[in-house]
Amino acid sequence: MHAAPRHVRLDLDGPLATITLDRPEARNAYSEAMCEQLVAALQTAEADPAVRCVVLTGSGTAFHAGGDIKAMRERSGMFAGDPAELRGRYQRGIQAVPRAIEAMQKPLLAAVNGAAIGAGLDLACMCDLRVAAAGATFGSTFVRIGLVPGDGGAFFLARTIGFPRALELMLTGRIVDADTALRLGLVHEVVAAEQLLPRTHELARSIAAHPPLAVQLTKRAAYAALQQDMTAALELAATYQGIVQNSADHRQALGG
Repeated sequence: MHAAPRHVRLDLDGPLATITLDRPEARNAYSEAMCEQLVAALQTAEADPAVRCVVLTGSGTAFHAGGDIKAMRERSGMFAGDPAELRGRYQRGIQAVPRAIEAMQKPLLAAVNGAAIGAGLDLACMCDLRVAAAGATFGSTFVRIGLVPGDGGAFFLARTIGFPRALELMLTGRIVDADTALRLGLVHEVVAAEQLLPRTHELARSIAAHPPLAVQLTKRAAYAALQQDMTAALELAATYQGIVQNSADHRQALGG
């Protein structure tokens, strides 16, 4: 039995973990191995008490090209099977990625080094913050090949840039450049390619420098508030404040 190819790398550097999609010959398109390894890397970084912030990027010229077109044509791997089997493959495979990210309390930053297409765009939108290289491109291109965003991309893109703009991108399947992505609010910054990882790591370290419990609970409160009414949001904020106000990090930050 052959071992699964390594399609994801995890590198640790003090408070930062960098996860690299490493299938450059396929422009970092998803494989079954990549889905499994990405989930494992995310969970490892989340469980490591030394890690405070996680950066996700791609190797080669693309960030993530989405689904593997060759496997789609062949109906092999994650695209094999009848409707019921495919449904199960999506739930166990590609949809395990957003579930793992949703469970993360630590901030996750995307360093978008190149094309983020289809599921690649969706993956970037699952991250908390996005920094793009000047040459990066973005597209929700599922309709071009007769598909829908099977990884939950309709939810994540709309949450990132708002429903009207997300719907236009999904229905037209158009690809936008980094400057347009910045104007749409799809990315937070655009930098020269050689500055992408240094700048993203700098941003991640600035977040990691803050008390980790406050950072993590602020992130959780922000995402929860998107789906709550004001009463529930205030209740959660009071609960989280009761926790952090009694923490050693808070007392130390006050100089006490």
